[in-house]
Amino acid sequence: MSKKLAVITGASTGIGFELAKIAAREGYDLLLAADEPNIVEVAGRLGAGDGAALGVEADLSTFEGNDALLTAIGGRPVDILIANAGRGLGHAFVEQNPAEWRRVIDTNITGTTYLLQKMAQRMSERGEGRILITGSIAGLIPGSFQAVYNGTKAYLDSFAYALRDELKDSGVHITLLMPGPTDTPFFARANMLDTPVGKDDSKEDPAKTAQNGWDALMKGSAHVVSGAKNKAQAALSHLTPDSLLAGQHRKMAEPE
Repeated sequence: MSKKLAVITGASTGIGFELAKIAAREGYDLLLAADEPNIVEVAGRLGAGDGAALGVEADLSTFEGNDALLTAIGGRPVDILIANAGRGLGHAFVEQNPAEWRRVIDTNITGTTYLLQKMAQRMSERGEGRILITGSIAGLIPGSFQAVYNGTKAYLDSFAYALRDELKDSGVHITLLMPGPTDTPFFARANMLDTPVGKDDSKEDPAKTAQNGWDALMKGSAHVVSGAKNKAQAALSHLTPDSLLAGQHRKMAEPE
């Protein structure tokens, strides 16, 4: 690895994979992490061009998994961190297995926050770097039948803005990517294929979502809501009472 380095978590599929493709196309070396064995094969394919790529299989819900990623980075400067690893969980909260909702929290909040702190420290000391955090418009909406997931995204949305302000004079730029429903394996993994949103064929192409996020990151934008429909929903969420938002979310996420 000899070029600028992009570190991307949750890069085995979906938005993370599409962001990795863009970074490779833009000439970055890649260090990709996911909790799935195919991340090594994904890195091999994306590193077949001019840049080098390394895949790290790690449980990013834990400090130990994130430490494995940090060890793989070593002392090399990181130009871009894309904190995209995330996990969803559908159905009624009272029916969920505690181990499953805890893993959502540990992946989306605990592990991500730990990695962001470690990488923000390094970038601040260097005086430059860019970080893209994958939040969601779900963080703006009380998520009936997706309550834990939406809560974790509300945390990330808020955290990204706070971190951006703290680092505004450091040379480190923070951008928040806020997708809506996107055509990825997310809904299958979250056990939501029996819901209206899971069955919806109009979900956004992850390649488009990724490009919108990348463009915003390169511009130094504070955030980007990907897709016109999602922009409208995000805007309306600021005007609609939470009780109504929760009811609207029920219509999308309650199992049929």
